[in-house]
Amino acid sequence: MPCLRFVGLCSRHASCRECRRTLRPTSPLNTNLPEPGTEERAHAEHLATLLRNEIRVNGPMPFARWMELCLYAPALGYYSAGRTKFGPAGDFVTAPELGDLFARCIARAFAPTLRALGADADFLELGGGSGAFALAALRELAAQDALPRRFLILEPSADLAARQRERIAAQLPPGVAARVQWIARPPEAGWRGVLFANEVVDALPTTRFTLKDGEVFEEHVALEGERFVCIDRPADLLVANAVRHLERALGAPFDDGYRSEVLPQLPYWVQAVCGSLEAGAVLFVDYGYPRREFYLPERRDGTLVCHYRHRAHADPLHWPGLTDLTAFVDFTALAEAGVGAGLDFTGYAPQGQFLLASGLLDLVGDDLPEVLRVQRIAEVKRLTLPGDMGERFQAIAFTRGGVEALPGLRAFDLSHRL
Repeated sequence: MPCLRFVGLCSRHASCRECRRTLRPTSPLNTNLPEPGTEERAHAEHLATLLRNEIRVNGPMPFARWMELCLYAPALGYYSAGRTKFGPAGDFVTAPELGDLFARCIARAFAPTLRALGADADFLELGGGSGAFALAALRELAAQDALPRRFLILEPSADLAARQRERIAAQLPPGVAARVQWIARPPEAGWRGVLFANEVVDALPTTRFTLKDGEVFEEHVALEGERFVCIDRPADLLVANAVRHLERALGAPFDDGYRSEVLPQLPYWVQAVCGSLEAGAVLFVDYGYPRREFYLPERRDGTLVCHYRHRAHADPLHWPGLTDLTAFVDFTALAEAGVGAGLDFTGYAPQGQFLLASGLLDLVGDDLPEVLRVQRIAEVKRLTLPGDMGERFQAIAFTRGGVEALPGLRAFDLSHRL
């Protein structure tokens, strides 16, 4: 999954100004976590050494910078190193890992747009994961006579890109596999086509903020001896303005002690990844809420979650490089960023309703062997039921250049909630 550094928008470094440093204990660790092996512990310690050295040189580290290094530090970050992340052997399961129905449904939804754009249309996937999405989507696009000129995968992780290359070369016909290209940055030249990102925005390094005596503070990571601790420092102008914008939009100030996340860089990131799109459609799928639900008063400690071997815990300082760090998405902020980047807003709906309206059930098939049919029905349930991915995940789309796209999303548009 791409972070801000890969589009030239690294998170900010702390200034050297003096500040009030208030130690804040991290949330309790899930004591049911499995113990890492010797190699994993060594890996975590190597990254911890890098983190300690940067803190000693630059002072307390903004949490966004901590998250950036923990996820994307070359050869050491969670997504940059070689350990399995996706599926039963990893730390979490994404929709493309459940089977091929999710990717096939997305491909079918995009197929009319690709055909309408013509032979020079491209498909850009942000963050290729294990390659499962690209594999299933390309097969479906071939069946729909809607293969793009190029299937671009923006993948900052060399390890993941190598796994994707191996999988695609082994399982796709050479003529289809040859259309896949890997890029490290968004296209700079103008292009036409579709852009898709599944569980990408949640992995952008996030800023953590809190309020004290009505003033905005930003969470940092500091050292107490060799131990990492969270502290709060007065926020700079960028973060303070972002929080005040939230308060104005919500119509009330945050209470003292309220802690949550915000992405001040999101408008710049959306512009960076979508700015060169001349005509086409953009679809983001992720877990999150509209702004008024994201910042509910009872959600006083934000939405940050850590994943390790299919278990969630709440200590982002534990086992750096071995744990996935993620925060839910403020879809109102994402809508604002898309429109601010010059895109036309298309619609917003829960994943389950979007997939069903886009023909998901047509992919189950009545003529399949009973075992396969049961598996596909179980996959549909996980993708669509409210208690699973159906409502927790949301879809939001934009277009540019007068393109008509994704009628299944418009059919259940809930943009009035944003």
